[in-house]
Amino acid sequence: MAEARTRQIVIAGAGIAGLTAALAFAVRGYPVRVFERASRLDEVGAGIQLSPNATGILDRLGVLPGLRPAAVRPDAVVLRDASNLAELGRVQLGAAAEWRWKAPYLTAHRADLQSALLAHVAREPGIELVTGATVRDATQHPLGVAVSVEIAGRISQITGMLLIGADGVWSETRRLVGGAAKSRFSGQVAWRRTIRAESPAGSSLAGIGIGGVVTAFLAPGFHMVAYPVRAGAALNLAAFTRGNAMAETWSGRMDTKVLKNAMRRAAPALQKLADDAGEWLVWPLHTVPPAGPWTAPGGIALIGDAAHAMTPFAAQGAAMAIEDAETLAGHVLAQPGSIAEALAAWEKERRKRVEHVTRRGSFNRMAWHAAGPVAMARNAILRMRTPEKLATSLDWLYGWKPPALKL
Repeated sequence: MAEARTRQIVIAGAGIAGLTAALAFAVRGYPVRVFERASRLDEVGAGIQLSPNATGILDRLGVLPGLRPAAVRPDAVVLRDASNLAELGRVQLGAAAEWRWKAPYLTAHRADLQSALLAHVAREPGIELVTGATVRDATQHPLGVAVSVEIAGRISQITGMLLIGADGVWSETRRLVGGAAKSRFSGQVAWRRTIRAESPAGSSLAGIGIGGVVTAFLAPGFHMVAYPVRAGAALNLAAFTRGNAMAETWSGRMDTKVLKNAMRRAAPALQKLADDAGEWLVWPLHTVPPAGPWTAPGGIALIGDAAHAMTPFAAQGAAMAIEDAETLAGHVLAQPGSIAEALAAWEKERRKRVEHVTRRGSFNRMAWHAAGPVAMARNAILRMRTPEKLATSLDWLYGWKPPALKL
């Protein structure tokens, strides 16, 4: 019994990062307890893009079969000029992506991914999920960590070999490793809505050629991404503009004048989307500088947004959380005699990868929101690059595999 307790993995947060970590450790034989502060796991968030570097891991963990019926395998990523809807560039996905990067590129609703993860977690006898439970503190000792968890107003002490903070961008566990207590507002906000594919707005978008693909519409200081979710029955729209700091929530409201102003140079078919004032939800884009600490040698690690929340301009936030979870479990298993060495090696390895992805997101924002001569140069370069060359430029990102699985 003592051995099982000292090998126990304690996870704060039952989002994508936490549930993936639970599965990654459970399949390696570790007992896992997940504590989620929400009393129930509601459908939150919006659409999500899952590139092959993420879906390959989900497939190995057994999650992908449960997700596929609700997901969409888009045929391409298409970049368009928002002002005239002209195509600027295209990356082939579908079967081509699966052949090139050995895993599918999928789009899905975030709630569908969470449901697939939860269903698989429920089938794992080594995982216990407790809702309405908040991790309050942790004390490190030679045998692991003692975690204080509040459940129904009472504090319980849970002992484990490792505490994983997977509680998102507004993490409460970040302070346990000496990280910044608060995330930083990026100055950008995301506007989101999900529409039925057969609705008037959906039909209008289909008429400009977005069916079955991920489309990014680029404009000065603004861009919008559209792609199918819910097995193609719905379309996820996400628009990104400058905005003011607001409440830390996934479902805020803001005057759509901000969105309309950002879209004033867009084609009429896109401008009409901003007129439905009651249908757009807004959330502030917060980041966590990746330079901060992610681990404490006595047995605490942050993963996903808790460690390094990034803007969504590379569509890699969820993928980085999934990669974090899988690689952390691999490092802990590889060095069972020293959790400190395992955490140090993992953090060193992951920093290089995350920093590279963060830089790519910053570059995308600059390029996609460009104006004037810079935008003209961007368009000219994109038109000269073939789909094959654009795909090659993404091999480092989408073709990544966990180090232990490299041949």
